[in-house]
Amino acid sequence: MGKYDVIWIGTGQATGTVVPRLIKAGKSVAIVEGGRFGGSCVNYGCTPTKTIVASARAAHMARRGADFGVITGEISIDFAKVMERQNKMRHGASHGMENWLRGMDNVTVYAGFATFAGPHTVQVGDDLIEGETIVINAGGRARIFPIPGLDEVDWLDNARLLDLEALPPHLVIVGGSYIGLEFAQAFRRLGSEVTIIEAASQLMFREDADIAAATKEILESEDITIHLGANVKRLAQEAPQQIDVFFEQDGQAQQVQGTHLLLAVGRIPNSDRLNLEAAGVAVNERGYIQVNDVMQTNAPHIFAVGDINGEGAFTHTSVNDGEIFWDYYNGSDDRALSQRVPTYAMFIDPPLGRVGMSEKEARASGRPVLMAVRPMKHISRAREKDEKAGLVKILVDADTEEFLGAAILGVGGDEIINMFTTFMYTKQSYKLFRKAVLTHPTVAELMPWILDDLKPLA
Repeated sequence: MGKYDVIWIGTGQATGTVVPRLIKAGKSVAIVEGGRFGGSCVNYGCTPTKTIVASARAAHMARRGADFGVITGEISIDFAKVMERQNKMRHGASHGMENWLRGMDNVTVYAGFATFAGPHTVQVGDDLIEGETIVINAGGRARIFPIPGLDEVDWLDNARLLDLEALPPHLVIVGGSYIGLEFAQAFRRLGSEVTIIEAASQLMFREDADIAAATKEILESEDITIHLGANVKRLAQEAPQQIDVFFEQDGQAQQVQGTHLLLAVGRIPNSDRLNLEAAGVAVNERGYIQVNDVMQTNAPHIFAVGDINGEGAFTHTSVNDGEIFWDYYNGSDDRALSQRVPTYAMFIDPPLGRVGMSEKEARASGRPVLMAVRPMKHISRAREKDEKAGLVKILVDADTEEFLGAAILGVGGDEIINMFTTFMYTKQSYKLFRKAVLTHPTVAELMPWILDDLKPLA
């Protein structure tokens, strides 16, 4: 039986930042990976999807050339080239990470899926290995909603979609949240007809109603069909590329026929594949491994980082989980989960950047809240770029004067939000932020000025 200081299960994005530190500290490490190296981000998430989004935006802007006095002629899509580009990006990143890890001194890579055989023992195929410390970084997967008829149709999830060789003539998407919306816009811009079916009364149920409404307007302006409050009842497929989706909306039975079906109804953790009972590791009612402030499970020598712990489900939170684990493991208390300010982005175009509380969360908090809202169309730089869709919303605690949150749906929103995220860690008054002198002409330079519009929530 091989014995190691640390067994690292899965190779999500925390791997690349923590394992080299373990090696530098003189630790022996076993890395266990049964799938593709790099986790969801590299293989099925950020890297390939944002590459496709970039191709889709290039097509969109080419079609808009005349708006800027640029005559481009007829636009056509080489879908094979689009997919070749994203495959090159993700395969290169995955293979590069695998080769890098395999080439490290004092690292042993086990190619296979891990299951616990005891509190300190992990089985990988025919191998049993023992670790003083074990870190679970095994991620999650697409949630498959049990729709009647699902077993009889050729459905896609976010991973299968990336293996398409031909552009779908009509892509039907069940689910109107972040993943579904990004794919919806990208494939519409590449030339697919797109229909979104969402059970909730608004898109992106976690977001404020005005943000969701503005997002819906952006997507519908690009001829994406959206059905809200629509419950899928069953699926049927009579022929290849002929999928019937039967749903109920406003009490009426409806049907849409597409050539391809994407299920984008959330994600679930891979905890059910690890035989956690053998190690005594607890999960919550949704299957996420429960961790404390330093990523420690109820078994003190076992830690869980990344999507599998349900504390973020983003690449940047996975990386931060790893940083928190490393600080604790290395004898420091510099970081803690409770200190993290939640921030993320949705990469439609224009993107949504979010940090801290939403308006509805701020209202529910009972705090005295000040809020300022400005449409993007009132920001000069957005008008100059002719990208006027969206809005900016900023929330402040009236007593402490600290930022509570911000939402930027508009050009550059995914980058600009980081100004607020960074500042929120300082816990300084928004009045200091207001004094900042920022570069002109930018969208970001207006953020301090918007604070002049702060008013108590009605």
